[in-house]
Amino acid sequence: MNSKLTYSQVQDYYGKVLKSSDDLKTDACCTDEGLPSYLKPILSKVHDEVLMRYYGCGLVLPEQLEGARILDLGSGAGRDVYALSALVGATGEVVGVDMTEEQLAVADQYRDYHAEVFGFDKANVSFKKGFIEQLDQLELEPNSFDIIVSNCVINLSPDKRAVLEQCYDLLKPGGEIYFSDVYSERRTPQHLIDDEVLWGECISGALYWNDFVNLSKECGFKDPRLVKSRPLAIENAALQEKLGDRRYFSATYRLFKLDDLEPACEDYGQAVIYKGTVAHHADKFVLDEHHVIETGKVFPVCGNTWRMLADTRFAEHFDFIGDWSNHFGIFEGCGTSMPFSTQDDTTAIADNNGGACC
Repeated sequence: MNSKLTYSQVQDYYGKVLKSSDDLKTDACCTDEGLPSYLKPILSKVHDEVLMRYYGCGLVLPEQLEGARILDLGSGAGRDVYALSALVGATGEVVGVDMTEEQLAVADQYRDYHAEVFGFDKANVSFKKGFIEQLDQLELEPNSFDIIVSNCVINLSPDKRAVLEQCYDLLKPGGEIYFSDVYSERRTPQHLIDDEVLWGECISGALYWNDFVNLSKECGFKDPRLVKSRPLAIENAALQEKLGDRRYFSATYRLFKLDDLEPACEDYGQAVIYKGTVAHHADKFVLDEHHVIETGKVFPVCGNTWRMLADTRFAEHFDFIGDWSNHFGIFEGCGTSMPFSTQDDTTAIADNNGGACC
């Protein structure tokens, strides 16, 4: 698909065709099942017009946000930006990037409104118009963001490699991309990629999951971690007929910018103990679907997982056991089959984050 044509189609679809989430034809990008209870009073303060123009797939909500600097790719009318602004607090900052004029106009007019309802002396958010493949043209400082989030948007990009490469440059060492998006179980043929409605509905632009994993590694994110997933229900009969028996999944991944990660999960006899001190996560910390770490329990980890906890903003919340002096081979339990659950089970991971597009 021609990139210029793609941009104009997406701008028209989200700026002019869609008036609310009710206009979407699939469930890829529009439900909030599993939102944690502490988030609900925050969302209740977000302006109604901002909420009405929301087309995302669940709020992407990583842990430990106080004071963080966050970039939201494809921020639309700003719902996620404003919710995150409440969680980063007055010392944090959230920057939203979107290419759709109509969406940005809605977002920008409520900056002062949300600063007041969240109790800040001044707005801690800003919005920039631009393409997520061209972040280097938006005067954003390299190595300056703690977290980059995106809510069912990267699949809409015609150049996903450029998006990931730009994100890597903007993240601080130890920072992460934490984002929800759509993936396919196999590569999508060109005639479906060229379908404007399927692309706008976040389906035909989805990467084959293994292509995404390999692309992430090539862009510097050496060990992509799946947090949560579910199968998409394509309930529109006409769209389902076009897709046939192809399966698509909504998923949340986290990608850390850590130079010392290894290609595989290696065993050094290490373990961690979670202190239970991350806000809103007293009982357990969920790094990904394979690492649900209960408070106070000695939890064996591979070397990569150790670094994801020790060399990031999470370090103060863990005690670390072991070192790097002995290597015991590959860490058991790391598979290479399709990572996504084929069951529509939104309770597989407790509702600690509300992240996977569900």
